[in-house]
Amino acid sequence: MDNAIVLASGGLDSTTVLAQAVADGFAVTTLSFRYGQKHDIELARAREISSRYGAVRHLELELDPRPFASSALTSGGEVPLDRSHESMGAAIAPTYVPARNMLFLTMALALAEGLPARDIFIGVNHVDYSGYPDCRPAFIEAFEKAANLGTSAADGGRPFRIHAPLMQLSKAGIIQLGISLGVDYSHTVSCYLADDEGRACGHCDACLLRKQGFAEAGVPDPTRYRS
Repeated sequence: MDNAIVLASGGLDSTTVLAQAVADGFAVTTLSFRYGQKHDIELARAREISSRYGAVRHLELELDPRPFASSALTSGGEVPLDRSHESMGAAIAPTYVPARNMLFLTMALALAEGLPARDIFIGVNHVDYSGYPDCRPAFIEAFEKAANLGTSAADGGRPFRIHAPLMQLSKAGIIQLGISLGVDYSHTVSCYLADDEGRACGHCDACLLRKQGFAEAGVPDPTRYRS
């Protein structure tokens, strides 16, 4: 089995990607980050879900939270609530975390080179999150190119592949893919304001997109909401 790194947040998207990597036959190492986010439940769920999918190992790295302080997901203001779908993609959202995916992928790349592994999976999605520049196809393509220009492994003939299998899927499409792979979404946490039990607020962008996705997919929503 080839090794692969999967970036795991405990959410709907990353869990679907983890299920895909396992279905593709990879021996998976999952990687999560503590970077000053407002709740820890996503990290607990990432550990649990990694175990459920038989990950070879799960690693949790702690980053200095100061570079991320401007984001509403850390300490930089309020998470917007009850926004329309159109407004979510109209501008960069307050929940954007500076250079987060670039840093996460860089750490995954370093880990992959040391394992060794050639494949890195990330659950970015351009359709629902077009307001996030580090979730766009051009960014993923540029990062893969940089990885293959600036690493010893690639220089020695072992190039890296960055997999973003959800990139062009709607949230409903992601859910349908996950269901086909046997994903139990009741264990995932997507909410930006989830409580310590993993219950969702039902009003942040992540909750609204998740609700819409289940409705459009024709799948009962297993999410536990506070209200």
